[in-house]
Amino acid sequence: MQGRHSSKVAVYAALAGNIAVAITKLFAAAITGSAAMFSEAVHSVVDCGNEALILYGYRRAVRRPDLVHPFGFGRELYFWSFIVALMLFALGAGVSIYQGIHHAIDPHPVEHARISYIVLALSFVFESASWMVGWRAFAKARGNLGFWAAFRQSKDPPAFMVLFEDTAALIGIIIAAIGIAAAETLDMPVLDGAASILIGFVLAITAVLLAIESKSLLIGERATPALVEAICRIAQKEPGVVHANSALTAQLAPDQAMVALSIDFDPTLFTEQIEACVASIEKKVRAAHPEVVALFVKPQTLAEFENARLKRFGNYRLPVK
Repeated sequence: MQGRHSSKVAVYAALAGNIAVAITKLFAAAITGSAAMFSEAVHSVVDCGNEALILYGYRRAVRRPDLVHPFGFGRELYFWSFIVALMLFALGAGVSIYQGIHHAIDPHPVEHARISYIVLALSFVFESASWMVGWRAFAKARGNLGFWAAFRQSKDPPAFMVLFEDTAALIGIIIAAIGIAAAETLDMPVLDGAASILIGFVLAITAVLLAIESKSLLIGERATPALVEAICRIAQKEPGVVHANSALTAQLAPDQAMVALSIDFDPTLFTEQIEACVASIEKKVRAAHPEVVALFVKPQTLAEFENARLKRFGNYRLPVK
């Protein structure tokens, strides 16, 4: 829950910053006629919508399970995160590239360029403040993992989405400033359009990365290997357990996981004793790992488990992700 709170704070900070930036950029784009500035304004408006969708996803994801959705609504957050990636690609990147091509074909000089520089400087300050909040939330979540490994292993899309969007925004501001300055200095308005196209490509690359990871979570990723190891250790210590084989897991939400645990019980145990053992394991697992919202235990010898694993996955070994 601590990680989710940090992620929501980062989203709120990004939303507040983007609202201020979007209004400022739209005002500047209307005055200067700059394609790069207009692309930046569209980017900020799209980011505002994206953060609103992420917050909506958070609200929908915490609903209680019902008979139709017995495992809850946690994956709604993953769905809306995927929609955010599509919006960033279709609206942010698409409009920026279109505007840039249009301006390159029919270039017009940038008017009142000084206003653009002031707005871009202020935007950079706002975005930097939002980026710092997002970076702290992501750094807290990733622990000792490297940046890329933490991104690929993260089960909380907003934790990396805000950081990626703000990074793209900062890069976009730099590109816009260079494009406007080059167009004015060299008296080549086409460079302003080229800057808009480059901003579009930056947004497209960011959107593709976010979509790939969101899609993976949406269709169902396993929980972290550390969770499986911890649960197996708890089960292994229980009297009557010969061997805790392993577990199949599914991440339902950033702080929700479903676990199917395979256990080799002592063959001399009676049914009532196995049931008591299972109840004890469930109680200890839920106490140690409240994120496990559903735990299923399957009595299974180690040999049966290995055969079942071989039939299901072949010789494939799950990568550390």
